[in-house]
Amino acid sequence: MKTSTEIASIAYHVGEEKAIEMCAKASFDAWDFSMFSMCRYDWETGKAQPSTHPLAGSHYAEFAKKLRRIGEDNGIHCNQSHAPFPTTVGPIRDHLKRAIECTAIAGGSICVIHPGNDYELQANVDFYQELLPFAKEHNVKIATENMWDWDEEKGHSSFAACATSESFLDHLNGVNDPAFVACLDLGHAEMKGSGSGAVNMIRALGNHLQALHIHDNDLLNDSHALPFTMKMDFEAIVAALREIGYAGYFTLEADQYLYGRNADTVFAGVKQMADTARRLADMFGK
Repeated sequence: MKTSTEIASIAYHVGEEKAIEMCAKASFDAWDFSMFSMCRYDWETGKAQPSTHPLAGSHYAEFAKKLRRIGEDNGIHCNQSHAPFPTTVGPIRDHLKRAIECTAIAGGSICVIHPGNDYELQANVDFYQELLPFAKEHNVKIATENMWDWDEEKGHSSFAACATSESFLDHLNGVNDPAFVACLDLGHAEMKGSGSGAVNMIRALGNHLQALHIHDNDLLNDSHALPFTMKMDFEAIVAALREIGYAGYFTLEADQYLYGRNADTVFAGVKQMADTARRLADMFGK
């Protein structure tokens, strides 16, 4: 079982180029191409913001090629990517084909693209079916992900697209294309009030499940913490993955783990992340 991690939290400190080098040095097998800087979203104003990042400019393809080359020079490859979100925002939606293209250039085979949290099923089906021909031209699969909203009155998450096994399967069956697959966010699945539980969702998704976002939480908040530091039962989760014959990567999305560090201590954190991912992979192997 191979391991990977999102690189956004590392790149925040040292940039994407150095982030990939660190992933390789820490002994990850692959890197997850985080593309949020392609079109940034301001959660306070609810609007997309202009970006000066190379992914937002006219030389985005050259930048993706550069990252691929850095990875290959260091013996590591891109396994998947994450497109900008929320995808219901016009300027961000306009960048989704670019995200798919960059996934292909970097060598990734899956691009995770969020559904509209509050869209009706058919609206999300239409959204993905519009993107799939372009993705297939680039030999990239699109993965949808289980989402959540927040109920302020109850103090916990609430239903959003793909949050439950039934909703997830409705989306997969509605699109009905082998190039449209599932990325299960394990932390989202464990949040009180929305998900069906990671183990139940793994079993329900079966061979649709081709990518993971792995992190830990307190079973209430979307903490994106390092596995084994909070309350999720990774023994049961890994056993369920083994049960369905999961054949994808163990990809961390523990992006809160490195926040608060400085550039001098980032690598130590990346090494701990790699060791944790390997611990999970070894559990699967046993």
